[in-house]
Amino acid sequence: MPRYFELEDDLYHPGRWHLRSPLDEQGERINPWQFFKGRQLELQGLVRLPVRPDGVALDFSWAGVSIPVVHGRFVQLFERLGVQDVQFIPVEVEGHAGPFFILNTLCTLRCIDDARCEEVHYWKPEDGQPEKVGRYRVVSGLRIDPTKVGDARIFRTWGWSQGLIVSEDLKQALEAERITGTRFVEV
Repeated sequence: MPRYFELEDDLYHPGRWHLRSPLDEQGERINPWQFFKGRQLELQGLVRLPVRPDGVALDFSWAGVSIPVVHGRFVQLFERLGVQDVQFIPVEVEGHAGPFFILNTLCTLRCIDDARCEEVHYWKPEDGQPEKVGRYRVVSGLRIDPTKVGDARIFRTWGWSQGLIVSEDLKQALEAERITGTRFVEV
């Protein structure tokens, strides 16, 4: 059975930087939720990421509300491996040469295995957010059903877009390449 891993930011990396939410050229916040919808984006102008506090630049880290930001080394690895279903959006990181990119994952799969997760709760009509009814409100101890993944190597989980999942071969390649800032949790 194939194995999959949630790709997370290593928040405990010593001396690490902390990226803030993306801004446009005028310094206005860019809607962060568009990076979780699983679709190609056409952003206008330069995207900037403030850093506070500054520190060690990482090859993989989250900005703002868990938006994945990657160094050019990460992009080159994915290109060498022929990884599909991703878009790399160039960004300027305050005080760092780069190149850096927002990793926009274009594949979303309905694959969460509710029975194997520690806890799941869905949005209900009485929660007062009709646009969210039927989607996951809480997922703890995320587990997926590998039989619903097909040949996807990187994807987000439908209904719980926080889940950024990679195949075992991508995990191993990221580790072999010594990409900094990654943390993997088997799902």
